[in-house]
Amino acid sequence: MTTDASTKEAFFERLGALSDDMIAAHGRDFAMGALILAARFIAQGQPVADAANASASKIIVDH
Repeated sequence: MTTDASTKEAFFERLGALSDDMIAAHGRDFAMGALILAARFIAQGQPVADAANASASKIIVDH
């Protein structure tokens, strides 16, 4: 495995652990919603940290 591939693998492991933690704490719907919102922020070129401060209804309405 190349350094690039091993770095990506490490991120997937961290993402998997975070997803499992979110599911355990708040359920599958919350975990999926949070990951989708993060992906949307990435696609829009916005800092993902902004997602923590935005309301879900505002994000959904402002597409």
